[in-house]
Amino acid sequence: MNDIVIYTDGACKGNPGPGGWGAVLRSGSTEKELYGGEPQTTNNRMELLAVIRALEALKRPCAVTLHVDSQYVLKGMTEWLPGWKAKGWRTSTKQPVKNVELWQELDALVNGAGHKIQWRWVRGHNGDAGNEHADRLANLGVEVAMGRRPPPA
Repeated sequence: MNDIVIYTDGACKGNPGPGGWGAVLRSGSTEKELYGGEPQTTNNRMELLAVIRALEALKRPCAVTLHVDSQYVLKGMTEWLPGWKAKGWRTSTKQPVKNVELWQELDALVNGAGHKIQWRWVRGHNGDAGNEHADRLANLGVEVAMGRRPPPA
């Protein structure tokens, strides 16, 4: 099983507004950058999409150390998800889970692809090189969403 280190981040200019996501995947000396964006979205959606796109890029089961600066994503995956599923994708206040389709997609990737994932929280905009790299990519995604930059090849 390959060891992969992933850093993800989301960005939004306005919330909602044009947004982007970015991910850096590292395995040994190999590094891959991913980014994209949407013209009308939220920061939380971009944070989720960054993780989804990063995990989708893995071609076989991997041992993943996944760094996020989003408490929303971290707590969703490590604390809230079992309760949401048990309650039919409802919160503790019986409201529908926001971004449910992305949570379901992420849940399927995490629990169905054979990866062993260690979730790590990193404080955003605090000098962590991997997080800063993912943040730059997320902002490139915003530029794509705004039509200022072509999508990545």
